Amino acid sequence: MAGPRRDTRGIVDAPELFAQVRFRRREPAAGLRPYLEHYWLIDWDLSQPYASHLVPHPSVNLVFQRYEHAADLVEVSGIGLKLFTQKLEGRGRVCGVQFRPGGFRPFAPDLPVAQWTGRRLPADEVFAPPAPPSAVLDPADEDARVAALDAYLLALAPRPDPQAERAMALVDLVRTDRTVRRVDELARVGGLSRRSLQRLFSTYVGVGPKWVILRYRIHEALERAESDPGVDWAVLAAELGYSDQAHLIRDFTATVGVSPTAFAPR
Repeated sequence: MAGPRRDTRGIVDAPELFAQVRFRRREPAAGLRPYLEHYWLIDWDLSQPYASHLVPHPSVNLVFQRYEHAADLVEVSGIGLKLFTQKLEGRGRVCGVQFRPGGFRPFAPDLPVAQWTGRRLPADEVFAPPAPPSAVLDPADEDARVAALDAYLLALAPRPDPQAERAMALVDLVRTDRTVRRVDELARVGGLSRRSLQRLFSTYVGVGPKWVILRYRIHEALERAESDPGVDWAVLAAELGYSDQAHLIRDFTATVGVSPTAFAPR
């Protein structure tokens, strides 16, 4: 029997990525699951350079990185507004923490999450104590790396925050309910004014609700293009709530870097 389908939303040409690197997702400790999507672990040993591409989620990431001929690096990566491309070569390892949209601020409550949007900065500028790269990157055993991530994040003692929970629930609604297509609809469901919803998302998510709605639309379109080369873009545009096919094509091209018709043969 086949295993569960791997979630590839946002990954451009996921089969090629999985052919080039060893990619896994792991679940965090129970006390961290309210705030985290998952850990993501990548190891590679390449004879030729390879460039991976990702349409970022509305999530902050904490990323432990080891590349050949470079010092270990730990970064906080705010929500990426553009297509993210990473060149990989030689041997290396990355251990990442993907926070739930809205789940990062309980770990860093002093500033709105929008402060980090579009930025990558050393983790010790955000967290105290700083993240120890060797504790996460050195172990050959994958379980030990996951345990090190658990230990570090639990020690940061995230603070329960009802507003963070509210933001996470609203973003999850956008992700899972295709009928939520407009900011006004989301505000109504959340029992908020449009302005209050904008403020909540800026403080706890890092981008506005309209951006989140559009980004999940593009994730859906990208996934459909990957799985169905004959996708009917006019029908898909209507399913995703676009007024016409041209708007979907424009958003897809601006985000992914190529038009749907140029992407599909890949």
